[in-house]
Amino acid sequence: MICIKQELSINEEIVAKEVKVIDENGEQLGVLPIAEALKIAEEKELDLVEVASNANPVVCKIMNYGKYKYEQARKEKESKKKQKIVEVKEIRLSSTIDTHDFEFKAKNARKFLESGDKVKATIKFKGREVNNTAFGASVLTKFAEALSDVGSVDKAPKLEGRSMILMINPKNQQ
Repeated sequence: MICIKQELSINEEIVAKEVKVIDENGEQLGVLPIAEALKIAEEKELDLVEVASNANPVVCKIMNYGKYKYEQARKEKESKKKQKIVEVKEIRLSSTIDTHDFEFKAKNARKFLESGDKVKATIKFKGREVNNTAFGASVLTKFAEALSDVGSVDKAPKLEGRSMILMINPKNQQ
């Protein structure tokens, strides 16, 4: 069940003595005592709903509250459907990668970027490789250039411990 973030005061829950009333068609009925506003809502077989509690006087609207809550829940559900969750896909490279392997990994990264996901390219340095990180930086720079038509660099190659990381965003996301 989807819950409404803000619960509105309805009918007898409204504590103000006088309220500004708006009817179901959006027309203003003016400032009325709460008892009279409740009587009008009851005659129309609808609810009196407090829509602006911090206004002076408090603004209330005559409406079908159950239908209103249903509409709000439906709108919230629709907006959640349309949201795209961006995932980060990791591709591991090495500083001594061969051209075919490089092209294969670039092709996979291209697929990820075209589907709207971010790509995190990582090079892990083993043993003495950490002393010469320039090779890794050049591989990551070449990787970013190979994907420049579908993605843009979000975070430039940076050494973090024994790993060098590059983040690429899809172009259509910006």
